[in-house]
Amino acid sequence: MSKTLFEKIAAREIPANIVYEDDLVVAFRDISPQAPTHILIVPRKPLQRINQAQVEDQQLLGHLLLKAAEVARRAGLAENGYRLVINNGRDGGESVPHLHCHILGGRQLAWPPG
Repeated sequence: MSKTLFEKIAAREIPANIVYEDDLVVAFRDISPQAPTHILIVPRKPLQRINQAQVEDQQLLGHLLLKAAEVARRAGLAENGYRLVINNGRDGGESVPHLHCHILGGRQLAWPPG
């Protein structure tokens, strides 16, 4: 199976504006931002979607969310707020089959999201 776009970014095979990385996750600016700040944070492990996560992924998923909050703070979003979004499947808006979390902020975000 070929690598996903996000696996290639994490491996630095494709350039991206990386704002954070460690041994488990990589965060980078979205190339088609939907808010003034739009960062994606992805696990290095090629987990296709949240619906396929297993018990053994619990630590990774916790790390992903904690680092998403840290990246949001570093981006200056903590005071006014931000949204974390995980899309699952085509009807959920998933466009890349690699688990990822969108960090959106820098403006008032409407609800429902649409």
